[in-house]
Amino acid sequence: MGYLGITLSGLLTTLFVVFVIVVLGFLLGGINVKGISLGTAGVLLVAIVFGVVFYLCGDESGNTVWAIGGKNITFWNSSVNSTFSLISNIGTVMFVTAVGLIAGPKFFRSFNKSMISYVVMGAAIVLTGVVITIVISWLDPNMNIAMGTGLLSGSLTSTPAFGAAKESAGEFAGDVTAGYGIGYLYGVLGVVLFVQLMPKILKVDIAKERETFVAANTIQLKADDKKRWAIDEFGFFPFFVTIVLGLLIGCIKIPIGGGNYFSFGSSGGTLIAGLIVGHFGHFGAIDMKVSKQTLNFFRELGLVLFLVGAGVPGGVKFVSAFDWIYIVYGIIMATVPMILGFVLGKYVFKLSIFNNLGSITGGMTSTPALGALIATAGTDDVSPAYAATYPFALVLIVISCNLLVLLPF
Repeated sequence: MGYLGITLSGLLTTLFVVFVIVVLGFLLGGINVKGISLGTAGVLLVAIVFGVVFYLCGDESGNTVWAIGGKNITFWNSSVNSTFSLISNIGTVMFVTAVGLIAGPKFFRSFNKSMISYVVMGAAIVLTGVVITIVISWLDPNMNIAMGTGLLSGSLTSTPAFGAAKESAGEFAGDVTAGYGIGYLYGVLGVVLFVQLMPKILKVDIAKERETFVAANTIQLKADDKKRWAIDEFGFFPFFVTIVLGLLIGCIKIPIGGGNYFSFGSSGGTLIAGLIVGHFGHFGAIDMKVSKQTLNFFRELGLVLFLVGAGVPGGVKFVSAFDWIYIVYGIIMATVPMILGFVLGKYVFKLSIFNNLGSITGGMTSTPALGALIATAGTDDVSPAYAATYPFALVLIVISCNLLVLLPF
């Protein structure tokens, strides 16, 4: 006669750990203190804690294997690391594609002089971070430029920039990786808190501001009476076609001199594809529109997967090269550019609070912060500002990190 049982080895699998992180992350993110909460970013914090535990319990070769009940249970090794990287990549393309498709119908139609302000803000954020990195690397003899570049790419949460810097760093690639892991934690949480705190600091009436903002950003779209072929009722087909197109765009390598190349990567490519497909809405007779409910679902699911997939390896990297001074440097690299960008948006370009913060999230290339801003603002209309700033900031940070790591100090 059989019996119902649960084996420990079955529980302690990567799949099980992923969903435990999500559950605990949502519990943490749901804690609200005076209107401020981590929200979905709570998943990131829990994921990083798991990564720290895995590292601290590992052996000299970086593997975490516990002997429990006479069986070896693998928590962390190179194979598990690859699994989390895949989860992160899938989450990224789902989130960014959804953002592109949401912003696409209004993005090109609202192309006006405010776009110049978004470009300038993106440049100001990135270049301020670059200057700070150079100054710190020059002043601190114990920190090389590779570590500084890693801190910068982590502080601006730019995985493509991290990849470009790591490839150019040669024998110092390990320093880039360590810096990225250290800078990434505050790079994410700092921007998430920034977009929630600024409206409170400025005593913004969110409901009134949202009403004015939505009215100002309302664009009458021409109705399409033409009958088109909707391949599936939920819009899964056009969504995944957009991802495929985006990944193809992300694979394009553009030479930037010195044997180095720039590419938009999976995140930049899928954002561009989402904007284009969202704008046109069809391929010939094929309907490429995706329902708002489907896009919201993919956006939130993608964000959660991204945070889990990036957070656990980030925790491993974070503790492997932990130093308090590097934490301080990372905070400076993230905070100063955000404040400068916000001041530019508010006092120079006279942007609304939501467009200002949307541009900040794009300039910081911060996927989680956009999610937090949408929740704070209560409207998806903040996405176009993010989408306008993000591509330019991405190009600039990737090129900057590619060149920074080659400096002779």
